[in-house]
Amino acid sequence: MRKNASVVDTALRQLRPYFSLALIMSVFIALLTLAPIGYMREVYGPVVTARSEQTLAWVTLLLVGALAIAACLDWVRQRIQSAAAARLAALLSEKVFDASFRANLLALPGARLALSDFRAVRNFISSPTAAVMLDAPMGLMLLGLIFAIHPIMGLLSLAGGVLSIIISVLTERAVRPVMANAVEKSQLASHYAADASRNAEAILAMGMAPAVQSRWQNIQNEYLVLQARATNKQGVGSAVTRSVMLIQGSAILGVGTALTLAGVLSPAAGGMLIVAKLIGAIAMRPMMQLITSWKQISTARDALERLRTFMEKIPLPEAGMSLPPPRGQLELKGAAVMAPGTKQTILVDQTFSVGPGQVLAVLGPSGSGKSSLARLITGIWTPRLGEVRLDGVSVSQWPKAELGRHIGFLPQDIELFDGTLAENIARFTEPDTERLEEVVAICGLDSLIDELPHGLNTQLGDDGARLSGGQRQRIALARALYGNPQLLVLDEPNANLDTQGDDALSAAILSAKARGATQILITHRREILALADLILMLREGRPVVFGPKEKVLAQMAERGAQPT
Repeated sequence: MRKNASVVDTALRQLRPYFSLALIMSVFIALLTLAPIGYMREVYGPVVTARSEQTLAWVTLLLVGALAIAACLDWVRQRIQSAAAARLAALLSEKVFDASFRANLLALPGARLALSDFRAVRNFISSPTAAVMLDAPMGLMLLGLIFAIHPIMGLLSLAGGVLSIIISVLTERAVRPVMANAVEKSQLASHYAADASRNAEAILAMGMAPAVQSRWQNIQNEYLVLQARATNKQGVGSAVTRSVMLIQGSAILGVGTALTLAGVLSPAAGGMLIVAKLIGAIAMRPMMQLITSWKQISTARDALERLRTFMEKIPLPEAGMSLPPPRGQLELKGAAVMAPGTKQTILVDQTFSVGPGQVLAVLGPSGSGKSSLARLITGIWTPRLGEVRLDGVSVSQWPKAELGRHIGFLPQDIELFDGTLAENIARFTEPDTERLEEVVAICGLDSLIDELPHGLNTQLGDDGARLSGGQRQRIALARALYGNPQLLVLDEPNANLDTQGDDALSAAILSAKARGATQILITHRREILALADLILMLREGRPVVFGPKEKVLAQMAERGAQPT
């Protein structure tokens, strides 16, 4: 577990060269920001005294050059920050996506936030707020110059800075829990709105829209109240800090004047009072910017902590050994599985085998565990007990990307993606024309393709919203068959099909059977049993009967049971 906890920290450690270089840039930027103070001293000193226009021209030129160099260094620092953010994306983006994807499958908390948290951390690294944090240490360096003018004024400046930090810490402690609750409510409102959008048709048809909107508005209002409370607390802290900074600047000037009147400072050094005041203002500027940006800093910090915690909980996939394409010998031995995110066992004692070229029909009432069995066979879920083996190799140990090419899966809840029809069928790999033509013909999609404005290159839109249920199911079947996978798992493949679709499905099953594919058909419809070689009956997650079709149907007939 701890090995995976270091994934985020390891990536951040690799950004140290970027941060070090950006910090060096910050040192020079801070020094160059003192150029206007030097310019002021020269203008009101030697230039005015000597009444030299040439000297004025030279010091003005030096000032412009210093500020131009500072601007260039600031630009370079921004480029370094952007490079660091890009490097973090290269190191972590795929791992976070993979962890988020697997967490969704396992119904683990934090899956929806992981990618947005990673994006928040990455964006923060390249943000102006991160540059302000790099400038903060330079403020302490500039305080040293005030100490060089006089320790008392230095102590006064330091006291103002320390007081500002204390106020910021107290403000942050007051704001953080409120802000955390506000973020939670905001995420809840977003998720609720997304769920409502996915079920828009049912909500509209059954007149649920006012109730759904009211519930969303209540959550949103809770978020707005919490955000306003956090903003008010932050505003009080910022106002107090600004007052401290203003008082500090005047205090430096007043104390310096008092020191001059007391004879501690010579009247000739009076000009240094203005210098100390200006340096103090420059030194405190990063502190002021940090305080005004504390919300962004706190948000990024919380996102980083959530990302660390999330990546700790999701084990990194181990690199599996490359294996030859499977022949399709599927074996389950005492396999049991629990519902993700719960301790409820939903499948137990699953023991059976299906060989190449055989078709297993899985029957059972709703809630008997048929779809869960499909997820277990395809490796989506890992067995808590027992084994699921393909050609003698545990499905959970087989490299997923490699095994996936040899599996055709048609889930009960069909999902199509925003892309072309060809991309959806080809599993978003480079479409192979010959393979596309083959599955299009088997699934009877020619007429649908002819109706689409751009044929196979037609954009389906989000989840194929422009298609009927039957069309979506046949496209998903074509996707499952694409590339002639050796193991086919079809969950209610004829749920939305008409007669023509049923004929296409039967043709697809017979075609896969002829080439020796192993097929698992989960169904409620009796007609498809004619294509099966084996039947498995489930009830409450347990196998009731398994065996050759004729034998099982005979047993069920003796018991007076219906194959449902």
